[in-house]
Amino acid sequence: MIVRRSAIAALGALFAALGACAANVETVRTDFVAGHGADLVLSRSVDVQLPTRYSRVLGAGSRWRKVGTVPQGDVYAAIGTVFTIEGRNVHEAYLIVAPLQSLVGFFLPAESSVAMLATPVQLPVSEIP
Repeated sequence: MIVRRSAIAALGALFAALGACAANVETVRTDFVAGHGADLVLSRSVDVQLPTRYSRVLGAGSRWRKVGTVPQGDVYAAIGTVFTIEGRNVHEAYLIVAPLQSLVGFFLPAESSVAMLATPVQLPVSEIP
């Protein structure tokens, strides 16, 4: 009886731990075309809620360089740092910015894929030539 209760308690702890695991970053393969353009600078911090339930802060004054495009928008890499998003794993990520300066998702260069946001986020940006 004691062994059975211990086994049930262990299974309960295992299922609770599995339920607490982070979700995978959902991605779709995409076509990336390298290119250049004006840099972006954020005029204030922006909190971005990821579909994995993690969030990231894009810091005020952070600089982003246009490195290309994907069908979903222009792709910007962080300047002077590596930006990552997190789920079950950590992925280097570049911003995907659609017209009207909306962050719509992230380009994951190592996977050549995109992870889209459920809701676009307006970015307070200024362009630097």
